[in-house]
Amino acid sequence: MSKGSGAPLAGVRVIESSMLGPAAITTHLADMGADVIKVEPPTGDYVRDMTWPIINGVSLLHLHINRGKKSVTLDLRKREAAEIYKELVRRADVVVEAMRPGSLARRGLGYQDLKAINPKIVFCNISGYGMTGPYQDLPAHGIAFDTWAGLVTPATDEEGFSYIPEHASMGMHAGPLFGALGIL
Repeated sequence: MSKGSGAPLAGVRVIESSMLGPAAITTHLADMGADVIKVEPPTGDYVRDMTWPIINGVSLLHLHINRGKKSVTLDLRKREAAEIYKELVRRADVVVEAMRPGSLARRGLGYQDLKAINPKIVFCNISGYGMTGPYQDLPAHGIAFDTWAGLVTPATDEEGFSYIPEHASMGMHAGPLFGALGIL
């Protein structure tokens, strides 16, 4: 949407580096008119073929979470791509990052680095268990958040093997909503 479209976030540019649940943060912003540019790795967003139904080779979940967004492929492990990312940030209002703690900072793309490029940037980092502390490096996913929060009991079969119970994950939906509200 353009600045004159009347949408609440028209004219706001958002750079996103995330997939699955955290990508819904920027979906909320795009729904309000923000210009969202999703930065994807060379392999693309794994959600494209993660779950059914698949429509024309693309997961409906991917289409839903990434509606209203543009995307660009950048291998942020390469210096040239990091420079392109910095140029995107220079002209952005918001950066949403949901990579493993410290992964952008190790590439010279952490909050302090980006703030030096664009002092007015709003930076939202969302991770499963925070950026510091004993759990920061644990793999994270929606139902795991709910289990840690005590919202769902871990399920085991008769042989004692754990499995994912049928459950609509609260964390996968609440986290992105709160992230979007925090940005606003």
